[in-house]
This record gives sequence, structure tokens and C-alpha cells, in this order.
Amino acid sequence: MIDKISIVIIVKDGEKTIENTLNALSQFSDVVVFDNGSTDSTIEISQKFQNVNLIQGDFTGFGPTKNKAATFAKNKWILSLDADEVISKDFANNLKEMHLNQQTIYQIFRKNYYKYTHIKHCWNNDKIVRLYHSQQTKFDKKKVHEKILSQGLNVELLTGYIDHYPYDSISDFVKKLDTYSSEFARDNTGKKRSSPVKAVLNGGFSFFKTYFLKRGFLDGYAGLVIAFSHMATNFYKYIKLYELNQKK
Repeated sequence: MIDKISIVIIVKDGEKTIENTLNALSQFSDVVVFDNGSTDSTIEISQKFQNVNLIQGDFTGFGPTKNKAATFAKNKWILSLDADEVISKDFANNLKEMHLNQQTIYQIFRKNYYKYTHIKHCWNNDKIVRLYHSQQTKFDKKKVHEKILSQGLNVELLTGYIDHYPYDSISDFVKKLDTYSSEFARDNTGKKRSSPVKAVLNGGFSFFKTYFLKRGFLDGYAGLVIAFSHMATNFYKYIKLYELNQKK
């Protein structure tokens, strides 16, 4: 079945992780890398892989950009990956034996890391839908926190796991919180209400939930960094939304 699946990745400045991501995809004949204006060595790294179809295009939000990238795939089955995700050998081998159903979308089991430390509490090990048939569904139009549309479709968990390395430094947290909060604010302008008080309360609760309810303190130093990042992201999401609503 693996020869009927295209891998689709959107990326910008992913030189720290994308080589490991692509190395793990040697069994796939069609890997679409949709680059959104990288200024590091992402393009040069991607060009080294014979199974990679490198496309360059604009970033218009995560949902719309992932849908655009999928139009360049040779196959109808799409496995959407991030440039900081690495599939395991077991995951790829299990896909070979599977019979995929077009009326089903498939979840992956993902282990999350800060640098190379497995984060067991703040992020847990999550399940997220990533494999779908492009004639049946696609990503929604959300610019952040995008999801594959699931109405009328079954959901099944794939065997195996994917390692996720989203942050390599404190600076990565700062960059991503700015990007995600801005995309959230633009996506919800005129749709959701916000205020400085709401921004503070959302940020504070996010820290409390991550550090105490999810027992992020058991993740040590990394847990503190992650909890504070969640707090800052949620604060800026709603304070930026407040400003954009005021302008409108």
C-alpha cells in the first residue's frame, strides 16, 4: 500500500530537522516538500533526495497551505507530515501491510520531544489525524490549529509511532508563539470576542493546566519552559485578537 501514498510536507527554515524527516521516508516514492520562502539550507537539503518533489510557494495559513501542497502529490492517499516529524521503521512497515479504506481517515500516534528529551506530561503522547484520501476530504481553512475534515468518515489509529521534535531552543518557542498567535488573531477577527482580561485569564489558566493539572512539573526544566510558552501564546493570541477587533 505504501506505493500508493504521497508524503506532503510544508516547511520554512527547517534545516535543523528536515534531513532526519526525509531520511526516514526512503520507502516512499513521492515526497512533496512545499517550501514557503526558506532562507536557510532547507532547499539544498531537500534537493539531495531523489524521491522529493520540491515546490516553492506562499504560506497562506496552515490549512490552506497544506491543501495547496497536496495538489502536487502524485497519489490520492496523502500522509501529511511536519518538517520536524520522523516516522519509525515499524510505522512505515505496517503501512505496507494495510488495506486503506477511502471512507476512513487515519490517526498517527506521536511522541513529543523538547530537544531530544521525551516530554511525558506537558504534551503527553498525542493522536492526530494525518492520513486521508484527497477525493474524500482535506484540511479545513483554519490558518492555525488546522484539522482534516472528518464529517461522515470513520477514524482509525495506525500502528507504530512518529517522533516529533518541534523545539530545539528557547528561541524556537518565541518564534512559534508569535507566528501561531498572529495566525489565530487574523483567523478569528470579527468572529470571536476578546479583551485584555480574557487574554490574562486564558494565559494564566493555560499555565495552570499545563504545569499542574497535566503535571508538567514532572518534566523538570522543560516542563516549566513549555508551560510558560503555553501561557504566553494564549495571552498573545487574545491580546492580538483584541487589537484587530478594535481596528475593525
